[in-house]
Parts: sequence; structure tokens; C-alpha cells
Amino acid sequence: MSGAPIVIAAGGTGGHFFPAEALAAELLRRGHRIALMTDARSADYSSPAFAQAERFVLKGAGLAGRGLKRAAEGAVALAAGTLQARRLLQSLAPAAVVGFGGYPCVPPLLAARTLPAARRPATILHEQNAVLGRANRLLARGADMLALSFADTTRVPAGTTTAVVGNPVRPSLAGLAGQGFTPPQGPVRLFVIGGSLGARIFSDVVPEAVGLLPAPLRSRLSVVQQCRVEDLPRVRAAYEALGVPAELAPFFGDVAGLYGTAHLVVARAGASTVAELACAGRGAVLVPLPHAIDDHQSANARALAASGAAVVMPQPACTPQALAEKLAALLDSPEALAQAAAAAASLAAPDAAARLADLVLARATARRSQEVS
Repeated sequence: MSGAPIVIAAGGTGGHFFPAEALAAELLRRGHRIALMTDARSADYSSPAFAQAERFVLKGAGLAGRGLKRAAEGAVALAAGTLQARRLLQSLAPAAVVGFGGYPCVPPLLAARTLPAARRPATILHEQNAVLGRANRLLARGADMLALSFADTTRVPAGTTTAVVGNPVRPSLAGLAGQGFTPPQGPVRLFVIGGSLGARIFSDVVPEAVGLLPAPLRSRLSVVQQCRVEDLPRVRAAYEALGVPAELAPFFGDVAGLYGTAHLVVARAGASTVAELACAGRGAVLVPLPHAIDDHQSANARALAASGAAVVMPQPACTPQALAEKLAALLDSPEALAQAAAAAASLAAPDAAARLADLVLARATARRSQEVS
């Protein structure tokens, strides 16, 4: 089966793309051929795994939250992308098509359904969040399998065949699992990561919250914080005025290393962040993105909070004073940090990419067996 490619359909945000990249790396490790179908936003994304794959950029656009005119234009683009994907699938003759949610996965999965039964690949969807996304809701009933990250994922259509595999993370992050947590004995390290859409609130609130911490705690604190480029000067000035060492950047290459050295994380609650926190075994203060579709970040955050791995703060409640109180309660208590870290580690699924690869290959083999019979 290694001659027939596995088509991975993913694009858009990192939350969809990183798990796809992890699956690709696992399939390549096993000697399988990979083809990526993506959108223009992800066409130039640098990825060691997909650098070894055939790559196809499809036409298409999202429909959610758009005006009538733009939604109509998006529908036309999706239809064109589906025809484009069908031609590619006929040429590639893949063993399976795996979609990771978001509109870039819609054309390949719809196109796969239109192929003659004898040439139809296995179709698998993966959902990263605790709420099934709109694209996956559209596609779930016709898919051979829906792989979930959370056992209690909501909005799954009745009758859908599901399996819980976890959310694949990049190998460097999966490698953090099992490394343990050492509570702070002196210096305390805070890691603040917000993503391109979510970092502004942390630039506004976190430095001021740090300034409200008790002086003995603040004197032991160092911060690593992701900031938008335009926010770097004011955030840097704020920490300098407080005398708090701070490493600031719009992007960090070694995220795994930063998780591994942090004692506490302040973050949004995207699916990849939640999975990374679990693999790293780090407690967190989570501030869900308030405008996320279907409020899926709040659902993700609640899944961690239910185990004691995180404190959830809705963005309107995330004032400097309120955040300072949460930070002080955790950072000044090695026991509380250790408990949160252990709770996070108990949720880790470092083998999620391997489990998803097993599922994809099993479904592909079953589909080929049906063709032969």
C-alpha cells in the first residue's frame, strides 16, 4: 500500500495544520507516500514533513461569518476547488483522504465521495476541539471514521462512527511527555503564549498583573511572552520598569523548550495549545478566545479545568487584578503548581499521531479489501 498515497487535507490556522503535520511525519516514518491538499494561506508554510510530500493548492474559501455576497463567492470557490480536487484524486488514486477540519478539507472530502465506488478512497476526519467544527459537521455523516481528541466532543451527528485518538502534536512536543515537573525552589518562570490572533489581551493585561504581584514573588519571577510586533516596545518597557526579566518575541522557534522550562503557562485554549500543555505536563491559566466559532476554546479549556490542570478566565473577567490573584495563588505555591502539572500530564496523548496513523491505515486496508472482493 505504500505506493498509493495518503492525501492529507489541511490548511488555514496552525490548529488544523499542526496535527496534520504530525500525522504526515508519522506516516513518512512508516514509509508511506504523502500528498497535501491545502489552501493558499498555507501554501508557503514551512514544514519538514510536508517538504517531502506532493503539495496541491486548491481553490476555496470559508462560508462562516461572511456576508451574503462573499458567502456566494465562497461557495463558488469551494465548488471549483472540489472539481479541482476530484481531478487530482483521479490521478493520484490515494488509499485514503484525511481531513483536519476547516474549509480547506471540504473540497477533497466531497470530491472523494464522488469517485466511482471501485476507486473511492477511505475517508477519515480528525477533530481537534471539544466541539465538532462546522466543516467536520458537514462531512461527518459521509466519512468512514471521525477521529476525536476529546471523548466528550459535542455536536457529533448521530450515527457517526468515532474513535478517540487524541490530538497529534509535533514530535518535539510529544517528546515532553513523561519528563516530569520540578516545582520552583527559587526562581519562577512564567510562559505566556497567545498565538497571532490572541496575543493582544496578554500584552494589555499580563505586565500590569505582574506589577500587582507581591514584591517577594515578583523578585523571583522571569517571563517569556509572545507579543505582536507592534506591542513589543510597550510590553518591554513595562517589564523593564518593574525590573522583571522578560524575553519577548512575536514567534518562538523552540516552543517545546519553553514549555519544558516553564513553571506555569498563560495561554489561549486552542486545541493544539491544550494538547501541548498536556504533553508538557504544565498547569495553566487559560483565557479562551471569545470570538471563536461555537466558543470551542471554552470547551477545550473546561476539559483541562475539570481535571485540575487549568484555571479558566473568560476574557471579560481577565482584568489585571483578577489575573494577579490567580497568578499569585499558583506561583507562590509549589504544591499547587505540582498538582496542576500532574493533572495536565494525566491527560497527555503523546501517541496520538501513531494512533491516528493506525486508524487511517486500517481504514485504507479495509477499503482496498472491499474493492478486491
